[in-house]
Amino acid sequence: MSLLNHISLNVFLSLMVLIAPLCAFMATVFGGRKISGGLLAVTAMCISVIGSIVVFVNVWNGEQIHEQITWFTVGANEFKAGIILNNLSVLMMVLISVVGLPVHIYSVFYMKGDPGIHRYWMYLSLFCFAMLALVMADSLLLMYVCWELVGFASYLLIGFWFTKEAAIRANKKAFLINRIGDLGFLIGICILYSQFQTLDVELLFGEQGFINQAVNDGVRWQFRGASVPAVWLTLAGTAFFMGAMAKSAQFPFHIWLPDAMEGPTSVSSLIHAATMVAAGVFMLVRISPLFDATVLLMIGSIGAFTAFMAATIALTQYDIKKILAFSTISQLGFMMVAIGIGQYGVAMFHLVTHAFFKCLLFLAAGAIIHEMHHVRDQNQLDFDPQDIRNMGGLRKYMPKTFRLTLIAALALAGLPLTAGYLSKDAILIYAFEWAEWRSNIWMIVPVSLLLTSALTAFYIARLVFKVFYGKFRLALNYQKTIALYEAPVGMRYPMTFLALCALFPLFSYNPLVFENVWLLNGFDKTEALQRVNIYHTVVPAAVNSISIIVIFVAWRWYARLKYPLKGTGVFFKFSLNQWYLDAVYHKLIIKVVKWFSRILYAFDRTFVDGLVDKLGRAIPLLANMVEWVDRKLVDGVVNGAGTLSNILGDTFRNAKSGRVQQYLFSMFLFFLIILFLGISFF
Repeated sequence: MSLLNHISLNVFLSLMVLIAPLCAFMATVFGGRKISGGLLAVTAMCISVIGSIVVFVNVWNGEQIHEQITWFTVGANEFKAGIILNNLSVLMMVLISVVGLPVHIYSVFYMKGDPGIHRYWMYLSLFCFAMLALVMADSLLLMYVCWELVGFASYLLIGFWFTKEAAIRANKKAFLINRIGDLGFLIGICILYSQFQTLDVELLFGEQGFINQAVNDGVRWQFRGASVPAVWLTLAGTAFFMGAMAKSAQFPFHIWLPDAMEGPTSVSSLIHAATMVAAGVFMLVRISPLFDATVLLMIGSIGAFTAFMAATIALTQYDIKKILAFSTISQLGFMMVAIGIGQYGVAMFHLVTHAFFKCLLFLAAGAIIHEMHHVRDQNQLDFDPQDIRNMGGLRKYMPKTFRLTLIAALALAGLPLTAGYLSKDAILIYAFEWAEWRSNIWMIVPVSLLLTSALTAFYIARLVFKVFYGKFRLALNYQKTIALYEAPVGMRYPMTFLALCALFPLFSYNPLVFENVWLLNGFDKTEALQRVNIYHTVVPAAVNSISIIVIFVAWRWYARLKYPLKGTGVFFKFSLNQWYLDAVYHKLIIKVVKWFSRILYAFDRTFVDGLVDKLGRAIPLLANMVEWVDRKLVDGVVNGAGTLSNILGDTFRNAKSGRVQQYLFSMFLFFLIILFLGISFF
C-alpha cells in the first residue's frame, strides 16, 4: 500500500498504458478462440491512448520522471529496472498508441473471417506491449529484453499465415537477420558495463551522466580511474549501431523488410510506422551521447546510401506493398542521416511524421488488396491481388481511398501543406549546413538526399498513377465487367484520422518553415552547426521544383500511358532485381555457409561418427578377447591349479594306504628317481 502511495499519477498512468495491452494478450492466451472479435484489444489500446496523452501533456518539456526497483543482484552488483519518462519516451508512447489504435480498429474489419483471428489479436497485443515497454525502459538490459520481445512478436506476426511457405521463409529471414544485429546490441552493452559498471540509462546518458563525464583524449577513454583504449568508444557505438541497422532495415541488413510483407497488411502498417523499424532509430537517439565523430559519420553515410539504394529499387517494383516497403527503408535512411549529423530532434520529427503517412499508405494499400481479393474469389480468377499491373482506374471505384492515398503520397513526396514537407526539409537543410563546414567530399550526403527526394516523388507518383488512373487493367485483361467498391466505413475512418495527422497543422501553424515545429523544441539542438540562410531558401525551392517536374513526368508515363522505355534495360533490371543483393547474399553467404555446413556434416559423419562406430565395433571384440583370456587362461590356470591340487591330494592320500609293499615300492621308486637325477646332473 505504501508503494502505491509513493507512485505518482504519471507513473501510475504509464504503468496503465503498458499493462493494458499485456492484459489483452494474457486474456487472449487463456481465452483462446472465445476472444476473437478484437473488442478487448481495441479497448486496451484505447486505455493506452488516453493514458499516454495525459502523461505526454504532464511530462513534455517538464521535469524528467525516473522510478525504479531492484530487479536482481549478482554478488555485490545490484541491477535495477524501472521506467523513465522524458520527452523522448512520452513522445514514443503517444506515437505507438495513437498509431496503434486506428490499426486495431482497421483490423477488426480487415481480418474479419480469418480462422486464426484470435492468434492475430494475441500477437498484436504482445507486439504493442513489447514496444511500449522498450521506450519506457530505464536500463539497457531491460531495453534489450524488450528489444528481443519486439523481434519475437514480429516473427509471429510476419509468419501469421504459417501454412504459406513464403510466410515461413519471411519470418525466419527476419528473425535470423535481427539476431545478427542483436549480437551487436549485446556487445555494446558488455563494453559499457565493463567500463562503467552500470546499465542505468539515466546514469549513463543523462546530462551529468557517466558518458559525458568520461574523458577521451584520443588515446585512452577514462572514467573514475578506469581506463581503456579510446577505440573501445568507437567499437561500442558501432556495436549499438549494428543492432539498429538490423532492426531499422539499413544496408546491408535491409533484406528482411520487403519479405516481411507476407504478414497481414495491417501488421505491415504497424511495423513500418511506429513500432519495429522505429525501434532502431529510437535506440540510437536514446544513447546518442555515446557516439564519437567516427560513429556519427558511419551512421550518416550508411543512412544516405540506404536511402538512395532503396529509392532506386522502389522505382520498378510491381508489388504495391514492396514499393512501400522499400520506401520505408529509404525514409529510415533519412532518419539515420539526421542522427549522423547530430540532429536527433529532427530524426524523431521525421520518425513521427513518417509514422502517420506511411501507416496511411499501407492501410490504403490494404483496402485495395482487400477488394482485389474479393474480385478474385467472386469471379474465380487467377491473378496477384497485390500486383499494380492488374490495377488502374481505381479512382472511379474507390474515390475516398484515392483521396486519402493522395494525401499520404504528397506527404511522402515532401510537398507543402503536409507534415512530410516540414520534416524532410529540416533534414535536407541541416544536411547541407553540416556538409558546408566539412570537406567538399561530404557534400555527397546532402546531394544524394536531394536526388533521393526526387526519386521518392517519382516512385510514389508512379504508384498512384498506375493504381488510380487510366483504365482497370484487370477488366481489360479478362474482357469482362468487374467492379470494385469502397472499403467498409470501419476501415476508412482510421485512414481519415491518419490523413489529418499527416498534414502540417498537427505540428506547426506555419506550413512552410520547419523552425516553428513545436516538437523540435523538445530536443536539444546542435550548437556546432551554423545557420546558412541560403539553404533555408534554396533547398525547399529545389526539392519542390524537382518533385513537381518528376511527378509531371510520371503522370505522362503512367496516367497518359506515354511510357518511352521498354523495361528491358540494364538499369531497369538492376532496379527490378533489387540490385541483385539477395542473389549476391545467396551466392557469397548462404551457399558458402551451406558448403561449409556440408563439410562439417561429412566430417562428423565420416570421422567423428566413423571413429565412434569403429570404437563401438572394437569394444565387443576386445570384450570377447578379454572374456577368452579370462575363461581360457585365468580360469584355466586357476582350474588347472585346482585340478593339480586334487591329483596331488589324491596321490598323497592314496600313498597313505597302510600297505607295506606299496611304501617299499614307493621308496624304491623315489630312490631310483633321485639316483637318476644325481647321475644326470653330475
